[in-house]
Amino acid sequence: MDQFDLPLPRPVSVRPEEFLVGPSNARAVHMIEHWGAWPVMTALLTGPRKSGRSLLARLFVAESGGGMIDDADRASETELFHAWNRAQAERRPLLLVADAPPPDWAVRLPDLRTRLAASPILSFDAPDDALVSDLLRYLFERRELDARPEVIAWLHKRLERTHLAVLRAVERIEEDADRKRTRRLSVPLVRSALSGGGYITELSQSGVRRAG
Repeated sequence: MDQFDLPLPRPVSVRPEEFLVGPSNARAVHMIEHWGAWPVMTALLTGPRKSGRSLLARLFVAESGGGMIDDADRASETELFHAWNRAQAERRPLLLVADAPPPDWAVRLPDLRTRLAASPILSFDAPDDALVSDLLRYLFERRELDARPEVIAWLHKRLERTHLAVLRAVERIEEDADRKRTRRLSVPLVRSALSGGGYITELSQSGVRRAG
């Protein structure tokens, strides 16, 4: 699986080789790499938080010489309107990063609404099964935690399929490992770390998933 960099609550360098690419984000990555084919010089990059969207936008800026506005759905509409126009006039590509595109993001300024409607939407979906496993391995490696395949497999079966759920689970496991002064993870250790906190789901005897 290809890699770029992933947003974590730690300083990271903007290095394309560390961003994890899978089916959930491959189309967006492809379109960013081929920004010259955009119908206009502005695109919207949307997706769940902690999915890598902001860091991918920074990679885009570094490699294209373009610009980005993070949390665009919370920015001044007048600022966005002028930034959109400036990108076209200067032929300098611009990425607007947001949780979701209009109409989920309510845009009141008619001229901005028209311009955003003409802009391509590049979206991240929830991580697929393969990406969840890769995220777990990557996050544990960054924290120098020894997570053997059986630990990854146990977590993979039980974690919610969101970037944020994976990140929070790894952070909780790291806290517990630090408290126990160990870097070697085991299934009993991660089960204990995550139990009772709503981090994982378990299969009951009836086959129904319930919070663990």
